[in-house]
Amino acid sequence: MSKGDVAVTGLGLVTPAGTGVAATWEGLLAGRSLAARDPLLAGLAVDFSCASDFDAAGALGRRPAARLERFSAMALIAAREAVADAGLDTTAWDPLRVAVVIGASSASMEHYDQAFAWMAAGRPDRVSPMAIMRSIPNMPAGEVGLDLGARGPNLAVSTACASGATAIGVARDLVRAGSCDIALAGGSESLRARSTAVGFHQMRALSTRGHDPEGASRPFDADRDGFVLGEGAGVLVLERPAHARARGARPRALLRGYGASCDAHHTVAPHPDGRGAADALHAALADAGLTPGDVGHVNAHGTATKINDLTEYRALARVFGTPPPVTAPKSVLGHSAGGSGGIEAACAVLTLQHQLIPPTANLDNPDPGLPLDIVRKAPRRARLTTVVSNSFGFGGQNAVLVFGPA
Repeated sequence: MSKGDVAVTGLGLVTPAGTGVAATWEGLLAGRSLAARDPLLAGLAVDFSCASDFDAAGALGRRPAARLERFSAMALIAAREAVADAGLDTTAWDPLRVAVVIGASSASMEHYDQAFAWMAAGRPDRVSPMAIMRSIPNMPAGEVGLDLGARGPNLAVSTACASGATAIGVARDLVRAGSCDIALAGGSESLRARSTAVGFHQMRALSTRGHDPEGASRPFDADRDGFVLGEGAGVLVLERPAHARARGARPRALLRGYGASCDAHHTVAPHPDGRGAADALHAALADAGLTPGDVGHVNAHGTATKINDLTEYRALARVFGTPPPVTAPKSVLGHSAGGSGGIEAACAVLTLQHQLIPPTANLDNPDPGLPLDIVRKAPRRARLTTVVSNSFGFGGQNAVLVFGPA
């Protein structure tokens, strides 16, 4: 353990595999995509997604659920689970020493579609007065702070699809700096909105495998054709190891390193050589005091778009030469944009704890141009001391987290 390590003492998850850490881990190990037809997207060119069965009204009550956008409600439930998992008593902690940092790639579009429809119909009076307040990107963090009484630094982070991982890195820095004793950090987002689906389809970023939704998300496969819309939230509890020990907590893992970079190349496309992603990987390993040879597994960003998977492979090859075993959770869960970094950080922690790498779904025809050791078909036992989780986003945003055993 180095003096910069931060303990991960709790996890909370809401994903298409279910609500809770156990349900998500079971779904990942099953290695089957959870994509299916989505009634919210009926009639669109892409009418399927990886949807969660999360019931906000059932989890929070009808009135609170009616006030919250889905990305806030999912973050709140994931944060509650993470706090309980960490053994924290919210009535006993010092609320001014508890930070919340939750990432989201943009404002929630869940109710904007209806608002736009009312305006187009000449009825702006029907637009909810809560439309803006409930949808802005800081509301997941704000609602978590409100619900748990956490009165320390409360931040929203937006680095596109790297948002959840960036939020964890920022929260780690707050803990290291002594700005808080406890930080709740991660990401939350739902891409299941009609305008979102149309926008990504127009960009040609989504899989159009409408005849086979379950087979649509296929990272690193030669037949990949885009990502699948998803939703979810992942929240980690971070503490200094000494703080965790003093209250008798048993950490799940250590967050040992964090690295971030910008490609400074293109608005949407990653640098073709994977330069920016490799920079973030190098920075994260240096921060952890580790070398590429120490890494036993990479939790890949793995979106299943042609260009992103290729550039991620090139980044891994630049850093590792021969990369360690890889898995891609988006093959099972879909892509929840700002939520994915938090979810996949939790997956990396679970992989380290269980010494078991979940398989990548739908990897039927591995791309020969991406010679990676990708775990598929079944989970793989491994002896792991260091796991890396990659998250990359539009604007050339890159964030990498490094985890080790507690």
